[in-house]
Amino acid sequence: QLQASGGGLVQAGGSLRLSCEFSGHTFSSYVMGWFRQAPGKERHLVSAISWTGDSKYYAEFVKGRFTISRDNAKNTVYLQMNSLTSEDTAVYYCAADLDQLGVRPWDYHYWGHGTLVTVSS
Repeated sequence: QLQASGGGLVQAGGSLRLSCEFSGHTFSSYVMGWFRQAPGKERHLVSAISWTGDSKYYAEFVKGRFTISRDNAKNTVYLQMNSLTSEDTAVYYCAADLDQLGVRPWDYHYWGHGTLVTVSS
């Protein structure tokens, strides 16, 4: 079970930190990803992190602003989001998979319910 939290309303230029706890599985065996989906748009990968945290992927539109990390002792993956803009407004989903780090939604087997991030301009 994936439980995401940390979303909310923030002004442009502000920051938020999303958290996602993955319970019921051996967390350290899973690649973790953060996706987002804005109204009327497709779901896109924002960032992903390998089992050990050594490999990370960032979408071009968040490079330099967002940071993904994980704490295997807490079964939790984080997404630190800085310099937020209205373009970042979306529902953010965490996802997990046992396979290699993927960039497409269908690369991930487990999904959380999402947390809404709204950035006001």
